[in-house]
Amino acid sequence: MENNENKTPHIMRILFGILMVLIYLGMGVLMLLNFFNWSEPALYYPIGVLLVVYGIYRGYRQYKGLDYN
Repeated sequence: MENNENKTPHIMRILFGILMVLIYLGMGVLMLLNFFNWSEPALYYPIGVLLVVYGIYRGYRQYKGLDYN
């Protein structure tokens, strides 16, 4: 029984990590496409690039399992 209780938080962390990767990548792509109709490209392009790069970094860490013991 103790094993099952320890796996639930681990599974939730994995699912949350995947969700956050998708959110970062999605928001980055939306920023790069100027989905929010911002008037200043000097704002939305760097923010979009940072979000995509951070989403890729989080995805790499998720894939390698570096966030978990």
